[in-house]
Amino acid sequence: MKKILITGLIAGCILFILSYGGLFLGVRYFPALFVDYNNPLFNSDGGRDVLFYMHAFIISFALSWFWDRFKTLFKGTFIMRGLEFGFVYSIIALLPVMWISFSSLDITVIMVISWFLYGLAQAIIAGLVFAKVNP
Repeated sequence: MKKILITGLIAGCILFILSYGGLFLGVRYFPALFVDYNNPLFNSDGGRDVLFYMHAFIISFALSWFWDRFKTLFKGTFIMRGLEFGFVYSIIALLPVMWISFSSLDITVIMVISWFLYGLAQAIIAGLVFAKVNP
């Protein structure tokens, strides 16, 4: 359990930094992509903002547990293991979530694709961290 928490915390810190750095760069260099977020669907009163900022750690702890449980199924170098882990998670979890999100919410295809790619990148980065720290 200690290994799961430590690797989850390491991956969470890395994802937090990369996620918010990427967000600022994305808004700066791809502002048209973020115009769609000026929608009442995405406006919050601020009461739950901390939940949004914690997402890197929530996903990291969940993925750390998943890694610890199934790491023996991923073979090869740590890079190949991290990539495969990210792709497996994306197909099993992200794809269905993106499908239901697009079918039930007033969001664009570009949003869904960007969310999928963002989640895939997070899972691959976390997988690389897990494969290196908790082989």
